[in-house]
Amino acid sequence: MSKVVMTNIEKSFGRTHALRDLSLTIPEGSLISLLGPSGCGKTTALRILAGLISADSGQTFFDSIDITNTPAASRDIGMVFQAYSLFPNMSARQNVEFGLKVRKVAPNEIKRKVDDILEITGLAIHQEKYPHQLSGGQQQRTALARAIVIRPRILLLDEPLSALDAQVRDQLRDEIRRVQLEFGITTLFVTHDQEEAMTISDQVGVMHQGSLMQLDLPQRVYDNPENPTVARFIGAMNEIPAVVAGSSAIVLGQRLEISQKSEYSRAVGQHFALVRPEFLLLDAENGEGEEGTISQVAFLGPTSRIHVALHSGTKVIAVLPSAQALQFSPQQRVRVSIGLSSVLVSD
Repeated sequence: MSKVVMTNIEKSFGRTHALRDLSLTIPEGSLISLLGPSGCGKTTALRILAGLISADSGQTFFDSIDITNTPAASRDIGMVFQAYSLFPNMSARQNVEFGLKVRKVAPNEIKRKVDDILEITGLAIHQEKYPHQLSGGQQQRTALARAIVIRPRILLLDEPLSALDAQVRDQLRDEIRRVQLEFGITTLFVTHDQEEAMTISDQVGVMHQGSLMQLDLPQRVYDNPENPTVARFIGAMNEIPAVVAGSSAIVLGQRLEISQKSEYSRAVGQHFALVRPEFLLLDAENGEGEEGTISQVAFLGPTSRIHVALHSGTKVIAVLPSAQALQFSPQQRVRVSIGLSSVLVSD
């Protein structure tokens, strides 16, 4: 397994800047996700790391070895794509064996390694089936087994679950993490799905317009976003009108400090405070905050989502423990306040 370092990577396609000064470190044995919407540059970064395309500038290292100009076939990488890319004329077992045979591994060693990985991925009972006889989840497991059985230095996963239905996606997501930890493979996982990234990653990198906006532990990315762009992309977010007054913002009648990570222009007339639903407080009495009317209460198991139309015209969502949410109902008047001392402010 290897530590991966990408430094100052630039890549353009015509006039489109796909990557802007990207620097990324993946510690040995860890799983890092690049998360972002389509066109943000995450897949371009993965393809450069794989050696499938070349960067315009910058360097890539495996451990301390510069592999910037090393061909893809010589990088010892395992890859799993959204499209399973299985050989249709080979059984699941033959697909998994393929990479070992290309590397001229001894037949008895091939059998041992393939038996092990088929057992680990739950494919042993399906090993003689051909791709068209396998479900989508089984095909993706086969692709994963084929990538891992060669014990690659780096495992690259490019939207590997997006073609699967929700239940299979959740199961295979957990399977990927379990296998990655068992083998200790240094892994880069590319996805647009927040839940996928936050659930299985050691660190999450949020991409936006070719730049890596923040790379950190999943909880820190959620709790302490580096800027409003990250805050808006990760998790649900209320955008509540705010009046900037010096180093403070007036939001829902409260004066709150403005976070140093805010990005706004005082020349712009309209500002917004970014507040997560779990930090909104509801009071059925005459408490502080702004008055509003509940429009909907959605039960989500341990928590409930409460939609409130403020009398100023703004609509907000609060998330409360379901036991606490029982006191609220549609058409009920409440006061909404913020349980924070500082807020992110954005234009």
